[in-house]
Amino acid sequence: MLPHAFRNERAAGGMARSGPAVTSSDAEDSMDLEDESDLPAPTESDSRTPHQGRQGRSQRADERFVRGRGRYTDDVNLPGQLHAAFMRAPFAHGVLKAVDVEAAREMEGVVAVYTAQDLEGSGFGGLFSHVPPPGATYHNPERPLLARDRVRHLGEAVAMVVARTRDAAADAVDQIALDFDTLPAVADPTTAIGRDAAQIWPDAPGNVSFEWRTGDEAAVAEAMERAHRVVHLRLVNTRLVGNPLEPRSAIGAFDAATGRYTLHSGSQGAPALRDAICQDILKAPGDRLRVVTGDVGGGFGLKTPPYPEYGMLLFAARETGAPVKWTATRSETFLTDTHGRDSVMEGWLALDADGKFLALRTEIVGALGAYVSSAGAVVNTRNYAAGLAGPYLTPAIAVRSVNVFTNTVPTGPYRGAGRPEASYLLERLVDEGARALGIDPVELRRRNLVPPERMPYRMPLGNLYDSGDFPALLAKGIETSDWEGFEARRADAEARGMIRGRGLALFLEIAGGLLNEAAEIRFASDGMVEIRTAAQSTGQSHDRSLSALAARILQIPAERIVVVEGDSDATPGGAASVGSRTAMMTGAAVSAAAETVLQRGRTLAAEELEVAEADLEFVDGAFTVAGTDLRLPLLDLAARLRVRGGEATLDALEKVSADAATFPSGCHVAEVEIDPETGHLDIVSYAAVEDVGTVLNEAAVEGQVMGGATQGLGQTFLEHCVYDTEGQLITGSFTDYAMPRAAEVPSFRLAFSPTRSPSTPLGAKGAGEAGTTGALPAIMNAVADALASVGAAPVDMPAKAEILLQRLRDAGAA
Repeated sequence: MLPHAFRNERAAGGMARSGPAVTSSDAEDSMDLEDESDLPAPTESDSRTPHQGRQGRSQRADERFVRGRGRYTDDVNLPGQLHAAFMRAPFAHGVLKAVDVEAAREMEGVVAVYTAQDLEGSGFGGLFSHVPPPGATYHNPERPLLARDRVRHLGEAVAMVVARTRDAAADAVDQIALDFDTLPAVADPTTAIGRDAAQIWPDAPGNVSFEWRTGDEAAVAEAMERAHRVVHLRLVNTRLVGNPLEPRSAIGAFDAATGRYTLHSGSQGAPALRDAICQDILKAPGDRLRVVTGDVGGGFGLKTPPYPEYGMLLFAARETGAPVKWTATRSETFLTDTHGRDSVMEGWLALDADGKFLALRTEIVGALGAYVSSAGAVVNTRNYAAGLAGPYLTPAIAVRSVNVFTNTVPTGPYRGAGRPEASYLLERLVDEGARALGIDPVELRRRNLVPPERMPYRMPLGNLYDSGDFPALLAKGIETSDWEGFEARRADAEARGMIRGRGLALFLEIAGGLLNEAAEIRFASDGMVEIRTAAQSTGQSHDRSLSALAARILQIPAERIVVVEGDSDATPGGAASVGSRTAMMTGAAVSAAAETVLQRGRTLAAEELEVAEADLEFVDGAFTVAGTDLRLPLLDLAARLRVRGGEATLDALEKVSADAATFPSGCHVAEVEIDPETGHLDIVSYAAVEDVGTVLNEAAVEGQVMGGATQGLGQTFLEHCVYDTEGQLITGSFTDYAMPRAAEVPSFRLAFSPTRSPSTPLGAKGAGEAGTTGALPAIMNAVADALASVGAAPVDMPAKAEILLQRLRDAGAA
C-alpha cells in the first residue's frame, strides 16, 4: 500500500514560505531592514515572472526569507491555469495491464486525463542519464514520462489528470483503476546482486548497470601482504530523502503562435534544466523552451535534473492550450524526488608498525534505483574516488564500485554526492587503525599527512591536489576544538552519569567538476548594474557574494548592483549550482566581466575626457587624470552612453575556465554524550575548520558549513529512508522519517585555514558540501569513541537510541 495519507493529501499553497538565512557579523554585510510594507507580497493571481530573477541590495534574499516573503513556484499563478495530479503505482514492481480512466474523465472539473498511450506519436520522449561513469559503459534505460507496460518503483506515475482546480484533479485520480500483476521486487542493493534476486531489466543481468574499477590492485595486494596490521570495516551509507523546505512545483505553458514552451520550476540552474529537457523530452533546440526559476527553498542536488512530471506539464499545456500547474504533496516528495546515498561500503587499510599507511582498498555497492538518474552514475565512481585518499600519503589504492538497479526511486547527487561516503569510510578506518596500533588518532593522522611542500600533489588514483596545508589545518582544528580539555569534559560527563566521546575527521573533497562558466554585466536603463548568471541560489546568498565581488572591482556601491538569475532567456548559458562550484567558477566569471568593463570604460572615458588612456587612473569608482579636476564616474559614463545610443557600451560577457578541479579540505571535531539509561545521543560540541581557498563572503561560507554539518548530523542518528523487501516505503512521511530540529543542532565553532587555489582565477575552492563531508565521520567517530570507553562495540548510521542502548546493555554499561 501507499504511505499513510498519500491518496488524500493535498498540497497546501505557500508550503515553503520561508528559507535559510545567513547572518553576518561583518558590518559591511549587515542588513538594514526596511519596514515590511516596503516588501511587495505576491498576489493570488499574478502572471509575472517571480521577481524576474532580480535581487537588489535593498531587498536581499536573506531579508525576504526571514520575513517569510520568499516567492516560490507555488506562489506563481498564471491566467487561466489548470491543475494537475498524478496517479501513482501502489506497488514497486509489476506488469501494468490496463489503466481505466473513464470514470475520472467524467468527474466534474476534469479537462483531460492522459496515460502513456496518449504520448505515442507526440514527439515527447523519456529521460536518460547523460553523465556516464568515467571510462565505463553502463546500462542506461529510458525513464518514461508515464509508465507503459511495466512499473519499476512505488509511486511511479501511470496517469495524469488535468482539472480546473487542484482538488478536482486529486479527486479524479482516486477514480482511476489499475489492472496489474505484481512481480517480486528487490530494494536492497546487496540483495539485488544475489543469484535469486528479481530481475528489474532483462538486459542488465544480476541487476548490475555497471561495474567500475580504478587503482593498482596488484600494488595494494602486495602492500596488504607485508603490512603490520590491516584494519577492516563494513559500513552502510543510509538512503536519505532530501526533503527541501519547498516541495517540487512546476507550471508548464505553451504558446501555439510561436511553438515555444515555458516552464516555471524551482531548479538549481534554469539554463541547465532547459538544456536537459530539450535534449530528452522535447527533442528540440534550446530556444524552444524558456525555464523560469524564482526563489528555491532548498536544492541539495535533487532540483538539478528534469523529472517526468515536468515533461507531462509541458505536454498537457500544449494539448489543452492552457498553463498547467502541479505542486508535489509532501508524500510525493518522499516517493518521487531523487534520493541520496544508499550504499554498502567495505574498506581495508594497511599500516606498518609505525602507523604509516601502506595501502587502501575499498568496495562499494550502490543502489541506482529503478533508473539511472541524470548524474547518478558518477556518485559512487568519480566523486567517491576523488577524495578517497583524503589528505594522506597512501602509496597504493584500489576501488571496486558495483552500481545496481533496485525497485526504488532513483538515487542521485545529494549534498556531497560521493565525497561524504568516501570520507566516512576513510576516517572510520583511520580511527580503527589508531585503536589497533594503540596510537593517538591525532598523531596517526599527523604521521601520514601530505606535507605542504609536496603541493601540487598527485594522489595514487590520478587526481592532482591543487593546494593545501594539512598539518596547519589539523593544528587549527585541535586548537579550535580545545582538544586538550576533553578529558576534563569527559570526567564531568561521567559525574553526571553520561558517556562522552570525541571524534575527529580530517577530510578532502573534489569541487568544481564542470570547469567552464559565463557571466554578464549589464548597465540597465534604470541606472542599476546587473550581474546575469546561470547559477541559481537555493539559500547561498549569491546576491550578496556576487554583488560584493563586482562592487569591489568596479568601486561602486553594492546597492547599485542586482543579480539576475533564474531565467534561461535573460542569462548566459552555463552549468547549474552544483558540486560546490559557484564561488570558484561563477565568481571568476563575474570578476572577469568586471575587469572587461573597466578596460572598455578606460577607452571610452579617454574619448569623453579627450585624454590619453595612459593618463587615466581609476579611483573611487571614477576615471580621473592626476593633477587635474577631470573626473568621470563609471556610472555617469554608462548613463552617457545609454542616452547617446549607438554601439558603444560598457556591457561585458565573459566566459572562463579553470585549469582543474579544486580540493577544499577541512578538520571537524565533534563531541557527543550518550545517556546510558535511554540511549539518547546528544551532540554537545562541534568545531569545524575549513580551507575553501579565497573566501568571498565569510558569513555565507559559515552558513554553508553549518547547514551542511546539520544535514550530516541528520544522517548520523536521525534520518533513514527504509523500503521493505517488497519495495514498499516504510518511511513515507515525517511520522516515520526524523529530521534535525533546533534541539539537535549544536552551537558551532568555526574557523578558516585557507590556502589559495592556483587552479581558479580568484583562488577560491568549493564550500557548499564541506559541512556534510566532515560531519559524518566526525560524529560517528565520536559515537564509536564513547562506546569504546565503556567496552561497547561501535554502531553504524543511524545511531538511534534503541541501537545505542542495546550496545550498552551488551557491554553491561547501561
